[in-house]
Amino acid sequence: MKIAIAGLGYVGLSNGLLLARNNEVVATDTNPERVRGLNQRISPITDPDIECFLKSDEINFRATLDFQEAVENAEFTFIATPTNYDAQTNQFDTRSIEEVVRKTLLINPNGVIVIKSTVPVGYTSHLIDALGCSRLVFSPEFLREGRALHDNLYPSRIVVGGLEGIGQQVADLLEDAAEKDAIPIVITNPTEAESIKLFANTYLAMRVSFFNELDSFATKNGLNVKQIIEGVCFDPRISNHYNNPSFGYGGYCLPKDTKQLLANYKDVPQRLIRAVIESNSTRKDFIAEEIEARSPDVVGVYRLVMKHGSDNFRESSIQGIMDRLNSMGIKTILYEPEIKKKSFLQSQVVADLNTFKEQSEIILCNRWSEELEDVSDKVYTRDIFGRD
Repeated sequence: MKIAIAGLGYVGLSNGLLLARNNEVVATDTNPERVRGLNQRISPITDPDIECFLKSDEINFRATLDFQEAVENAEFTFIATPTNYDAQTNQFDTRSIEEVVRKTLLINPNGVIVIKSTVPVGYTSHLIDALGCSRLVFSPEFLREGRALHDNLYPSRIVVGGLEGIGQQVADLLEDAAEKDAIPIVITNPTEAESIKLFANTYLAMRVSFFNELDSFATKNGLNVKQIIEGVCFDPRISNHYNNPSFGYGGYCLPKDTKQLLANYKDVPQRLIRAVIESNSTRKDFIAEEIEARSPDVVGVYRLVMKHGSDNFRESSIQGIMDRLNSMGIKTILYEPEIKKKSFLQSQVVADLNTFKEQSEIILCNRWSEELEDVSDKVYTRDIFGRD
């Protein structure tokens, strides 16, 4: 069957390539360079599985700038446009989703529309009522940067929120394209599916914050944080994952999803959700104060990306620390191959790694890299286990 994809970021591209194994997929985006590159089989993001799939002759996938060409006669249209958190309205900016839904209904009124973008709780049901379209469903993503296609091929679960049995159709489509057997499938109404997404990501943010606060306590008291974490996590109820201290959670999903969930709690008593968000800011304060206490003249920032195998540094926690250090009057320089400009966040970008090492008195590194082995005495990191 023909399937349309609107939006070619992590979510849209990984879903498009997944479904292109068994179907004709026509993907559309407003970025000409991205569309051109994909038709030349060049991935716009760092993801080894996406890069491999694009080189395969076994996928039926193409990209276009022509929205009508993509959506016309498609049995399913997947929407994966960005929904950034708007601090003024205190919710996700969902205008791009509604625009795509309305345009799709005009061109292809009988197809199923699947929202993959993260939305506020209650948004899909509101749109169903406003547009009179029961073929609109919400299916959240649970993807890691750099492993987006892998996580679609081997999903932890498939969640679909839809009315009148359409959710099961979407779940079957995704399950058939995956490699994993016996995938847990959760079929709900749209609002429950939206809640699953926001609560899942907020729990992950809470876990990051917990182990970061544990690390702050151990650091202040001169304790062996690795031993404490290992001792805590041998408890099978806690388990040994998502427990490596960092400079804070960041990236595209966790910061905005936690804020959106807090906004959805407007009329519901809560303390924990707000505390998770505040804890992340407190952690950055703590790291900056730790660096300030060492009285450096020049602090080097090694990479802005959140973790290994990713090229995305959107809202990465280390940027918040850079801002704090700059406000303290501490000079910072940056080594980040993904940035071609000469400066970023009031920091000089140093293109040569050896020059960067020589000029830095302290090197901030969120995740340890062997590139810094020769200057390990300069490195400040809270990466205890050498992994993401």
